[in-house]
Amino acid sequence: MDRRTLLAVGPVLMNTAPALLKGATEKQGYSWAEIDKMLARGDVRGKLTRADLPTPALILDLDAFESNVDKMTKHARANNRALRPHGKTHKTPEIAKALIRAGAVGACAAKVSEAEVFAKNGVSGLLVTTAVIGKYKIERAVTLATAHRETIFSVDNAQNVRDLNDAAGAAKIKMNVMIDLLVGGRTGIKSGDPALGLAQLIASQPNLRLAGIQAYAGGASHTVGFEARKQASLAAMLPAVETRRMIEKAGIECKLLSGGSTGTYNIDSGIDGITELQPGSFMFMDVDYNRIGGQDGPVYRDFKNSLSVLTTVVSKPSDETAIVDGGLKAFSTDKPFPPQAKSIEGIGFSWGGDEHGRLNLAKASAAVNLGDRLEFIIPHCDPSVNLYDRMYCVRGDQVEAVWKVAARGMSQ
Repeated sequence: MDRRTLLAVGPVLMNTAPALLKGATEKQGYSWAEIDKMLARGDVRGKLTRADLPTPALILDLDAFESNVDKMTKHARANNRALRPHGKTHKTPEIAKALIRAGAVGACAAKVSEAEVFAKNGVSGLLVTTAVIGKYKIERAVTLATAHRETIFSVDNAQNVRDLNDAAGAAKIKMNVMIDLLVGGRTGIKSGDPALGLAQLIASQPNLRLAGIQAYAGGASHTVGFEARKQASLAAMLPAVETRRMIEKAGIECKLLSGGSTGTYNIDSGIDGITELQPGSFMFMDVDYNRIGGQDGPVYRDFKNSLSVLTTVVSKPSDETAIVDGGLKAFSTDKPFPPQAKSIEGIGFSWGGDEHGRLNLAKASAAVNLGDRLEFIIPHCDPSVNLYDRMYCVRGDQVEAVWKVAARGMSQ
């Protein structure tokens, strides 16, 4: 089978890492207590394999992850765009720092609590993409900005601008703010005159500095079909580009226009006026993104599936049915489709409750038995990562590192 044929059969075969492990290796002779201590310390390189991991386990295939990071950073560099990947996808400081080492200018954070965790762990160049509203969150934002002056905060409301200015003045600092434009049907101020008015207000505040514009079109990112996605992104982003021009024409510096996503990175990087991309899912990928279609066909294969959940078959009620220990608590459930088995074709997955997944093996391309370990591509990467305290980094079957999902649950 050539590469094109292999990829065309679907996302379940997009990664070559083994997905079926026959029981635990145990060849090292470790006890569980010893393994548990190794995992807690991260002392795993050369000692543990996938088969030693407790399941369900969040698995990061380092070869695929590194390939994805390399492709995105090279693309941004070749198109003269800065890259500020979204930390809400991974919530893991080690990943944010790896991306910066690869060339990213920083990291986006969905909430101030997420940004606090990243900053505490040495991540710089933070952009908080959700407005900080209310006395206590503004207090936290000012504390963060005092320690990390380059941090940028999103705003879309005049009162919030004034509140931030007053708090920054009391702390004797100047805060960087970015106007959030309504391009994705969620948060933001309308493009054009409303955004220009907000920019003029920011420019009049002595304790604020306008860093630029944020325009994240999430709806465009998941539009199925490349041409349809391109038109959706152009419709969302061209008004943002024009708004930036209006602000600069009014004599207000507006250096940044931050947008772009995993689905539109190769569209938005070609739009004049967009200065940086803030994709997230490209590093992991998931079933949802696999389905949006690429420039060359119905499967989106620009990036590899590097993230999966490893499960164990804990029961086999019949020849055609198996139960794994990964259920509603192991995968995101916000999408209308289930996890997909890696490398083994024909396995049907359905929810078996909080702790279990039910497998239909009638059309499985390989035998599945009690104690076997199966990996599944997750439906939606961001909320799935948020279910785990640790991410196990593997290369082939070997576990190379254990990364703490330190910002897990940080949605405040």
